[in-house]
Amino acid sequence: MKRFLSTFVILIALFALSAAPAAAQNRYIVRTSGGLGSVLKLCLSANCQVQGSLDGNVGQTYLVTSSGNLITNLLGFVGNLLEQLLGIQSVESDRLLPLPQKPISTIPSGLYDTAPVNYYGTVVTHGYAAQPAAQIIRLTDAQKGFNIAGSGIVAVIDTGVDVNHPVLVPVLLQGYDFTRNQSGASEWLDVPQLQNADSDDSSQNQQPVMVQQSSAAVLDQSSAAVLDGGPYSDFGHGTMTAGLIHLVAPKAKILPLKAFTANGQGYVSNVVAALYYAVQHNANVVNMSFDVSTPSQALSQAISYANQSGLVLVAAAGNESTSAPVYPAALNSSVMGIASTSNYDTRSTFSNYGNTDVWIAAPGEYVISTFPGGTYAAASGTSFSSPLVAGSADLLLSAKASLNQKSAASAFSHAIKLTPDLNHGRLDVYQAVSAWVNSSSGNWW
Repeated sequence: MKRFLSTFVILIALFALSAAPAAAQNRYIVRTSGGLGSVLKLCLSANCQVQGSLDGNVGQTYLVTSSGNLITNLLGFVGNLLEQLLGIQSVESDRLLPLPQKPISTIPSGLYDTAPVNYYGTVVTHGYAAQPAAQIIRLTDAQKGFNIAGSGIVAVIDTGVDVNHPVLVPVLLQGYDFTRNQSGASEWLDVPQLQNADSDDSSQNQQPVMVQQSSAAVLDQSSAAVLDGGPYSDFGHGTMTAGLIHLVAPKAKILPLKAFTANGQGYVSNVVAALYYAVQHNANVVNMSFDVSTPSQALSQAISYANQSGLVLVAAAGNESTSAPVYPAALNSSVMGIASTSNYDTRSTFSNYGNTDVWIAAPGEYVISTFPGGTYAAASGTSFSSPLVAGSADLLLSAKASLNQKSAASAFSHAIKLTPDLNHGRLDVYQAVSAWVNSSSGNWW
């Protein structure tokens, strides 16, 4: 044992001498079977810093930073020794993930349909409640036919939400901001000048709304500060995904988990931490409207942990118009990847396709949802198809308990068949709920 330890220390010293200093701190995700102590020992030798746990009380996944690339080098040369001595199972570079959105060319007429209607105790616009996407998936048929409106908790891993939006306030839980490591999940924190305007009651109705013109359209363009490609290009993304979950399951609680900033980027470590947080704060369903082209061991492990805890996971299939795998959707035994369809039941030209990324599809063009500032916006992308299915999963839960990933996936396979590249077809909420309600446990995978 002493000989192994001496070899390990010598190798550490050699790498330390040969490593070139880096100006910025590099981020790594470390998985271990030895707990915090093993990671502290690693960093003591390898000149890295432990930033904190990513998995709460599980104690197996940590974020560390280093001025060089020592950890990756060590894993490549003495990986077996690291595991034998310290229990270090894997070390991977933390990466920034983008949020996918697609351009829209026209403003749908539903944004102008501002007639107020009562929607399960909350006043919303008729254009939001009765939009084509809701009609296509037979939402009202399912809600009224089975007397369901959602239950439990749906976690939304995204840019945060407008915590003061009148449509969402009654169902929002506090959530967490992983970009700042603090409680709460407000999108306004990324744009403080607008946050200040929002807190001023006298300007509540006049405050500007920021939106990327190429990916979303707000109702009142005359009051919108358009930042096409600017630093806040994804401001509102999380409020929109949350609003679509609320549209489908209006009685479900929404747990906003802010893993991305308003520029549409977030670290893999933020997503990993958010998944563990969702499990440990009693979420039933998780929506993930993002994708990355390369796999992550830490992300896969977090998804496996969520599945084993009984959560249903739904993810955007991506907007790259490819059948190449993207993650987490490509983890198709643990996640349902959702493609986008038009209002004419054709695959959206931008949508990814194929059985690797896609379980089913849902409408994802010109979808209308809530937007920061108490208003509404329309947008396109698989980002907005995914929450329609996540909300539908919550409806399954409210129809009959004991739902898990496999039973939800089987229920949703009762879809409207379109083309083979969309796997089981386009979401039909009524058919899915009917299949789930009328099933016996022996019929599920």
